Amino acid sequence: MIEVPLVDLRATYLPIRDRVLPAFETAFDSMQLFLGPNIQAFEKEFTEYCQAPFGLGCSSGTDAATLALKAFDFAPGFEAIVPAHTFFATVESVVHAGGVPVMVDIDPQTYCLDPAKIESAITKKTAAIMPVHIYGHPADIDAIHDIAAARGLKVIEDAAQAHGAQYKGRPAGCLADAAAFSFYFTKNLGAFGEAGFCTARDEAVFRRMQLLRHHGHVSKFEHEIIGFNMRIDELQAIILRAKLPDLDANNARRRKIATRYDEAFADLDVVTPKVADYAEPNYHCYVIQMGRRDELHQHLSDCKVGTGIHYKTPIHKQPAMYTIEHRAHPMPVTERVCSRCLTLPCYPEMTEQQIAHVIESIRRFFSA
Repeated sequence: MIEVPLVDLRATYLPIRDRVLPAFETAFDSMQLFLGPNIQAFEKEFTEYCQAPFGLGCSSGTDAATLALKAFDFAPGFEAIVPAHTFFATVESVVHAGGVPVMVDIDPQTYCLDPAKIESAITKKTAAIMPVHIYGHPADIDAIHDIAAARGLKVIEDAAQAHGAQYKGRPAGCLADAAAFSFYFTKNLGAFGEAGFCTARDEAVFRRMQLLRHHGHVSKFEHEIIGFNMRIDELQAIILRAKLPDLDANNARRRKIATRYDEAFADLDVVTPKVADYAEPNYHCYVIQMGRRDELHQHLSDCKVGTGIHYKTPIHKQPAMYTIEHRAHPMPVTERVCSRCLTLPCYPEMTEQQIAHVIESIRRFFSA
């Protein structure tokens, strides 16, 4: 039987193997591993790719979001508006930065933060809005910016899943005051370990990101502020540099697979992803909704097709939230999506036989 993993990490390595191994040898020969030449080169390359004025690498996507928030030096106890339908790191970053997460519901079509729900969540303590480009589909940034500009709030993109996704022809990472990316190994642009990235529109914010990333260090014996150890690793930068040139082509392949799925499931009792007029998603995840989600999940497992659930329990219902200050507005859309969503394999290395096997397995479930 054909097997289709949810993600095939080995398949992502083989095309870049001949580029990565010699670069590793060079790095080991020089031992310039501390913010070395590959880190500096990758920072320039990915910043330019995002069309952002400033950018720097860091140790993870969670740290990137934390750096982005802390770089604005908000008052302790500030509030940041976030969606509850996201990975837990979005809320963690607000807490790590000294803030209070305020969770609101999502748009039923895009699953991104619903701009219509933002106004009612704003208080005198609100300092930032943090939309998430969930599954690689951009949030409605212009609508969010209109609200933020009227209230003097900062907008910070959680672009952890959005490498190469576009909003009205502009890439994620240049759409707001700052942005945070994750290079976790399952991402469209993934390291083979942990790494992240921040972009910034303002140079002063960027300089503070640099200080925070490296212990507030300004010279060999001087530390200007209390910072962190959030540096990116030289070896991960080598991998990311090798993968970056193929990112657009790989995203295009994901979109073709998504189109195949859309067409194949059009007559079935499932909700396939919707794409807003303003968006070109990167399909980091291809997520369907259906009432018999758990049955289909088991059926596909029996068919050797890997699936995921992003995310089964929304953040406002996580046990950790009982231990921290937060606010949660009504979440009917989020809770419905979390009870019905299923992520299907959608990655550029999938073969035609694997794509056909996923489609046939799902259609067989509905015909049974």
